[in-house]
Amino acid sequence: MLYLIAGGWVTPAAASGEAASASEDSTARYLDSIRRNPQLLIAFLQGLPKGGDLHNHLPGAIYAESFIDFAASDGFCVDRTTSVLIAPPCDRGCQKFTSKPAISCAYQDPVLYNSIIDAWSMRNWNREESAHDHFFATFDKFFPAIFNHIGDSLAEAASRAAADHLQYLELMNTSDGMQAALLGAKLGWDDDFGKQRDKLLGGGLKDVASATRKELDRDEGKMHALLKCGTPQASPGCDVKARFLYQVLRGLPREQVFAQIVLGFELAQADSRFVGLNLVMPEDWYVPMHDFELHMQMLDYLHRIYPKVHISLHADELAMGLVPPEGLRFHIRDSIERGHAERIGHGVAVMNEHDPLGLMREMSQRNVLVEICLTSNDMILGVRGVDHPLPIYMREGVPVALATDDEGVARSDMTHEYLRAVGTYDFSYATLKRMARQSLEHSFLPGASLWEETQEFRRVSACAADDPGTEKPSKDCRAFLNASERAQVQWKLESEFPKFEQRF
Repeated sequence: MLYLIAGGWVTPAAASGEAASASEDSTARYLDSIRRNPQLLIAFLQGLPKGGDLHNHLPGAIYAESFIDFAASDGFCVDRTTSVLIAPPCDRGCQKFTSKPAISCAYQDPVLYNSIIDAWSMRNWNREESAHDHFFATFDKFFPAIFNHIGDSLAEAASRAAADHLQYLELMNTSDGMQAALLGAKLGWDDDFGKQRDKLLGGGLKDVASATRKELDRDEGKMHALLKCGTPQASPGCDVKARFLYQVLRGLPREQVFAQIVLGFELAQADSRFVGLNLVMPEDWYVPMHDFELHMQMLDYLHRIYPKVHISLHADELAMGLVPPEGLRFHIRDSIERGHAERIGHGVAVMNEHDPLGLMREMSQRNVLVEICLTSNDMILGVRGVDHPLPIYMREGVPVALATDDEGVARSDMTHEYLRAVGTYDFSYATLKRMARQSLEHSFLPGASLWEETQEFRRVSACAADDPGTEKPSKDCRAFLNASERAQVQWKLESEFPKFEQRF
């Protein structure tokens, strides 16, 4: 539970006067002294160790400038009016009267270059146009640019995460390049989930899974080469641990959605780099709304076959007026109770659900974390400030962590998510540390937690006497950490906090 007192949200330990380190106290006082100065605040927050980003779509994480470079290297053309990428051949020359110039012409044409960036992101968004529609339309415009550049994109995401002082990324991506969806369309639909799964596995889905894993080998190899990992010139991005959630496109026909969900379960069961799956695409579109119950049935059935595979689900990325009121009543509860979601992405319309406070108590009891995407929720849904349920989640004891969602399209980063949170809700330093810790506690990394409990964050007995900031782990602690990827990343975060706090 968190309590709201003068100076922001604090943990029970802080509220009861439990002793903190002198450097932690001074850091908290420094934050209080600058919280009304955005320029000093951003400098403070940039250096803050932030744990993990658990809600990050890889295609949406890449800035438009990089996509222009990717597209130019692949010889793409661009529609001068719509900024949609088009396969070659392109119009000859870069004259302004050409309608389909090579995208490389943008390097010599500032008007074209800037118009592409505006079309592929929320930069200079015209408020007379729907932000929701502009946001989601960007993906169709730039998406072909990422196909041959997943390794480049991983390098960019890891580098930006390192600059933001993150220790961990869970990246959502449809890693098979839509091969499972194509297979599902080819094989057709059977209302019997068991027969449908057997038909997929016998019809080539296992080959899709194998090819996807090999492609990830190549993409990670390219990322490591670009970042110079394992060399004296290694980029800080090499130290960011990255894992993947298979991204199911729930706006597709049912046979394609089911094929992708099965592939997500198969990948997570076979390859430790895939730590789970998530269902994506705008929740308010016709198919995601119409087939929501069917999708939950699919997940419920497949969860029984793959009980150890983790599930995080977008739910209630909605607002009043975007869909009829009855469409706001049940998505979070059903995602948890029927879809077996261990985390919820967004959760913006939670107060419109049936018995919202009872639902939050259930989320607290089940330890279901909400991935909070403040910038995205403001841009896409127009929900911000007192209209956002973040403070209510915290009041009801629901674990939360900040996330970027689509930082490239939004032109943001994790530092600015923290800036928005502190500027809007006056969060204390203890609350920021808590959210960073919760992000790693609720990651889908394997292994035991560093924490014996997460109310006051007491370390397990094997590491209780160790000081992450000043010494190497003891023999018992080292043995514990070696057995748990989750605890290793948590230890790394704890070792970064004292270094940060000593500055103040």
